[in-house]
Amino acid sequence: QVQLVESGGGLVQAGGSLRLSCAGSGPTFSRNAMGWFRQAPGKEREFVAAMRWDGDKADVSDSVKGRFAISRDNAKNTMYLQMNSLKPEDTAVYYCAAVFDPYGIKELSTTRYDHWGQGTQVTVSS
Repeated sequence: QVQLVESGGGLVQAGGSLRLSCAGSGPTFSRNAMGWFRQAPGKEREFVAAMRWDGDKADVSDSVKGRFAISRDNAKNTMYLQMNSLKPEDTAVYYCAAVFDPYGIKELSTTRYDHWGQGTQVTVSS
């Protein structure tokens, strides 16, 4: 069983930066694909970015490409989302998620993730 805890959210002005962290636990964490999702008020949850367990493959949504970067440190059981050039439309609750994928074959943006964190609020003011 993987448990996930996000941190790093907050209030930032447009154009600013934040780095989100997702700390994971569980014996199989390093073999999980990890992803970031977000949900804005009144909208459906959407995919933001994800990375294969070994870090050799990543997928990033077009809406954040060039501004957000995903990374992970398996030695620390932690995944990160560096968010730069933030816009008001990036305001949302951000969730990290994990799915066991030891062979790295799952489609990162569309696979079903089995484990979710509680979310962290990101608010970007104009």
